[in-house]
Amino acid sequence: MRLRALLETDVLGLRLLGGDEELDRTVRGVMTTDLRDPSRYLSGGELVLTGLAWHREPADTERFVSALAAAGVAGLAAGEAELGSVPEDLVVACARHRLPLFSVVEDVSFAAITEHVVRQVSSERAGDLAAVVDRHRRLMTAGPAGGGPDVVLDLLGSDLDLRAWVLSTAGRQIAGSALAGQGPELPAALRARLAGEQLAAVRAGRRPPYRLSTSAGTYSLFPVRNSGRGATPRDVRETVLSDWLLVVEADAGEWPTERLDLLYGVTQLIAVERDRRDAARTVRRRLAHEVLELVQTSAPPAEIAARLRVAAPVLLPGLGTAPHWQLVVARVEWQGANIPGGPVAQALLEEILVDPAAPGPELSDRIAVAHTGDEAVALVPLPALAGGEGAEAEVYADALLTVVREPLAHGLADDGRLTLGVSAAVSSAEGLHGALEEARHARRVAAARPGSVCAAGHQELASHVLLLPFVPDDVRRAFTARLLDPLREYDRRHRAELIPTLEAFLACDGSWTRCAARLHLHVNTLRYRVGRIEQLTGRDLARLEDKLDFFLALRLK
Repeated sequence: MRLRALLETDVLGLRLLGGDEELDRTVRGVMTTDLRDPSRYLSGGELVLTGLAWHREPADTERFVSALAAAGVAGLAAGEAELGSVPEDLVVACARHRLPLFSVVEDVSFAAITEHVVRQVSSERAGDLAAVVDRHRRLMTAGPAGGGPDVVLDLLGSDLDLRAWVLSTAGRQIAGSALAGQGPELPAALRARLAGEQLAAVRAGRRPPYRLSTSAGTYSLFPVRNSGRGATPRDVRETVLSDWLLVVEADAGEWPTERLDLLYGVTQLIAVERDRRDAARTVRRRLAHEVLELVQTSAPPAEIAARLRVAAPVLLPGLGTAPHWQLVVARVEWQGANIPGGPVAQALLEEILVDPAAPGPELSDRIAVAHTGDEAVALVPLPALAGGEGAEAEVYADALLTVVREPLAHGLADDGRLTLGVSAAVSSAEGLHGALEEARHARRVAAARPGSVCAAGHQELASHVLLLPFVPDDVRRAFTARLLDPLREYDRRHRAELIPTLEAFLACDGSWTRCAARLHLHVNTLRYRVGRIEQLTGRDLARLEDKLDFFLALRLK
């Protein structure tokens, strides 16, 4: 029951002295006390009744009210029989701590108030329990075979007035009451934040439900674990990146046990739906594995093409063969743990290789993903787009990073990494072997970069950047030290800014006038600095070879 309902009950004789903005607080019980500090006997949500026998001086008031506020009581009702009226210092203290304060007239007993509260709370709990049993029955009847998770979430909306969504760990919306017309879809930034909060909470070992307060409201998060995985994993990292989550727009911290049990039952129903969708991917995974084996063993192109013709109707129903194919390679690695990363990388690719502009789980049905060891490989068909011959869809590394970097970084924490490599599109079976090597090489380039989530695309493999990550560390250090250490030392001693001058000179392609303008220097001053660089290093910046060495040294520093 709410505090407001007590105030509206005339026979109780309650008069509100402060805290009218807090009257929607839920009352879960009642306690009568005149202890100066009753906090050890409070669990939160009580209406506290006091005769004010503890009140001797204003200092007593602050101690008493602060204890109630810290315990999370719903409100305080003070009797007028002891002192004749409620002390002003008590009114001030309750206002300071945002604690609703009522006065109780002398002819109304605390026993009458206690009996009324207990009766109301007990009847509401009994009604809630009966409703929970009925909702469990309806939920089990409705889904997932009766329409999937959307039907279950619609029942939460219609019966409990709860807006709810199912998200992947990458923040993709899989289902929700919003899709059934009850409100807008969750914004992408909020989905990423919610998924990240879920992953961080799981890695920290916190007990669900997890709560996140935002400017848009408070959300409660319930993990949805795949019920087909058997026993609980020995290490949370085996599943943390592939579980779903149920998001409810409410603060579950105030819910009774019966309602929490209902939501956990909903997560079990959604887990069954997750199992069903995983089973539906079995054929696509098998096709991807067969194609991958043929490509890795350098099978004849005709044999690979025949297998692709079998795969195309499954991946592109009604569209015939795909004019182009693309390969995406992913790897998940954990420090100091022998955890197979292939299955997790496979589940991640199946979730993130979806067009973010058109949410819906059916779009991932076009992606076939296989895993070998710690690596997962996705075979992505690229049907021609409307708009002219040669136009095609393509998966880009930057787009993948945009989708997964923020949420997954929380799940990977400090001991995990996800690296992705993306090939160029190929139009025939002959190009798949090269595309696989290209995607793997791009992933190795991504792995050489700092960060827990990194990706690289085929566009980067034609650049000098390709070579730099694979230079051994000792060679990198020796090369940069030989060229740049004399300049660093000179700059340190003379504040001459030779290294910034060298960077600007190379960026301006050796143009004296453009470089001088960029650095706001006279050309003669620039010539002096460049001459000093050449003198200290024994190099000639008029020679292409020396310019290239300096360029690479600056990139390696």
